[in-house]
Amino acid sequence: MQETRQNKIARLLQKELSIIFQEQTRAMHGVMVSVTRTKISPDLSICTAYLSIFPSERADELLKNIEKSNSQIRYSLGQRVRHQLRIVPELRFFIDDSLDYIERIDELLKQ
Repeated sequence: MQETRQNKIARLLQKELSIIFQEQTRAMHGVMVSVTRTKISPDLSICTAYLSIFPSERADELLKNIEKSNSQIRYSLGQRVRHQLRIVPELRFFIDDSLDYIERIDELLKQ
């Protein structure tokens, strides 16, 4: 029962976070941030979001900027989900480098 609720809330947060990042990166030409996966703790207090950042060379720089503006992102998220959730979870961001890993494997297989 609890897992179903966690999955629904994780999908909701993933959708809303992706919209927030899309709006924020619209002004930055040539940069794309997408939320590949979100996980939420059983007590719904911590949300872990995995971000795929293009171009990957600027991933560390963008992740630092995202972590600096964590409170602003959490506030925007709270405005968007205020009717679905009572408490907005704490946000933690990590880089999802699975696409780079897949690309590297493809290059090795072609050789």
